[in-house]
Amino acid sequence: MASPRYWKPRLVFWAGALAIGVISAGFAAVADQAQELFSRVTQGGGWSDYLPLLITPLGFVLCAWAAARYFPGSQGSGIPQGIAARHLRGDEDRSRFLSLKMIVGKIVLTVVGLLCGASIGREGPTVQVGASLMLQAARIGGMAHARGLILAGSAAGIAAAFNTPLAGIVFAIEEMSRSYSARTNGVVLAAVIIAGLASIAIEGNYTYFGVTDAVAAFPKDWPLVIVCGLVGGALGAAFSDLTLRLTRRIRRIRAVQPMPRVILVAAVSGLVVAAIGVVSGGMTFGTGYTEARHAVEGHHLPILFFLGKFIVSLASTVSGIPGGLFAPSLAVGAGLGSTLGQIFGTTASLAAVLGMAGYFAGVVQAPMTAFVIIVEMTGNHDNILAVMAAAMIGYGTARVISPEPLYHALSRLFIADVLRQRRAQAAEAAAADADRRTDQPAAAE
Repeated sequence: MASPRYWKPRLVFWAGALAIGVISAGFAAVADQAQELFSRVTQGGGWSDYLPLLITPLGFVLCAWAAARYFPGSQGSGIPQGIAARHLRGDEDRSRFLSLKMIVGKIVLTVVGLLCGASIGREGPTVQVGASLMLQAARIGGMAHARGLILAGSAAGIAAAFNTPLAGIVFAIEEMSRSYSARTNGVVLAAVIIAGLASIAIEGNYTYFGVTDAVAAFPKDWPLVIVCGLVGGALGAAFSDLTLRLTRRIRRIRAVQPMPRVILVAAVSGLVVAAIGVVSGGMTFGTGYTEARHAVEGHHLPILFFLGKFIVSLASTVSGIPGGLFAPSLAVGAGLGSTLGQIFGTTASLAAVLGMAGYFAGVVQAPMTAFVIIVEMTGNHDNILAVMAAAMIGYGTARVISPEPLYHALSRLFIADVLRQRRAQAAEAAAADADRRTDQPAAAE
C-alpha cells in the first residue's frame, strides 16, 4: 500500500480542485440571482426606475467600507492579488490576499455589489477564490511549490467561471505566470480538468454567450477586423491607463483620513454608475452579460451603449469594491463592435465578436487569452483567424498607448502595500526593543 506521504497530497489537491468547481458554480448562480433581483426592483416603471440613485451609492459605500475594514486585499478584480501572491515568498504575506477569510469576503461583497447594480463580474473574484483554495490545499497536504498551486487555482477559477478550459490554461501561462513550465502546467491542467468537471456536473455544458456561426469573409469583412482591433485596442488601453492613474491618485487621497476618503470615493463612484444606469434605461448596470449575449446572437445594441458601459465599469473598478473586469469588458467590446458594425453595415454577431476581441485584448494585454476565451464562449471556431487578428491588433495598439499591463501594474501596488506594512512592523519591533533596553538599566539602578 502506498505511503500516506504519497496519496495525502494528491487527495487534498483533487479535493481543492473539486471545491473550486463547486464554489464557482454556486457563486455563478448566486451572482445571477443578485443581478436579476436588482433588475426586478429597479425596473418596474415609475418611481422604481430612480431607485438606483439611492441604492447604488449606498451599496457601494457598504461594500467599500466592509472591504477596507474587514477584508483588506479583497478590493477590485482579484487577479492582481493572485499575481502579487505568486511574487511574495512568505506564507504570512501571501495570506494577506489568499485565505479562507478572503474567499468569504470576496464572494459576499461581489454579490452585494451586483445587488446594487455595480458594473462588475464574478470571474476575477473566482480567480482569487481558486488561488486561495489551492494555497489552503498546499498547506493541508504539505505540498511544496505554492507558486505553482496558486497558478493552478487561478486557471481552474477562470475555466470553471466561464466553462472555458483552454482559456483557463492559456490565461495561467500568458497572464498569471508569463512563462511556460512543463511541471507546473501539468498541475494546472489537472486542476482545470477536475474543477471544470465539477462545474459542468452542476451547471451542465454550455457556451457562455451562446453560439454564433458568423465568419469574416475575405476580403469584404477584413476592414472591420482591422478597425475593431485598432479602435478596440485604443479604447482598452485608455481604460487601463485611466484605471491606473485614478487608482494611484485615489490611494494618495486615502492616505490621509483613510476611511472617510474610502466612503467618499465609493459614494461618488456609485452615483456615477447610478446616473448613467438610469439614463440608459438600466442597460449599463451589472455584468453586461445580457447585452453582450444579445449582440452575439445578432441584435445591434444602442450606438452609445459601449461608452456608457465603459464609464460605469471604470467607476466600479476604482471605487474600492470587490468585483472583476472580464464580463463588463466583454460587454463594452460587444457594444463597440455593434456600433462599428452598424457603421460598416455588417451583422451584429460578427461585429460584436470582433469588438470583444479587440477591446478585451487592449484592456488585459493578453491576446492569446482574449481570442481563446472569446472563441470558447461563443463557439465561433470557424472564425478563429479573424478573432485572432483583431486580438493581436488590439494588443499591439494597446502596447503603443499604454505599455504597462493593467493586472501586473495593479499587482505591484499590492506588493508595495505588503512591503510598507512589513517595514512598519519592523520599525515598531525595533522601537519596542529599544524601549526595553533603556528600561533595563533603570530597573537595575
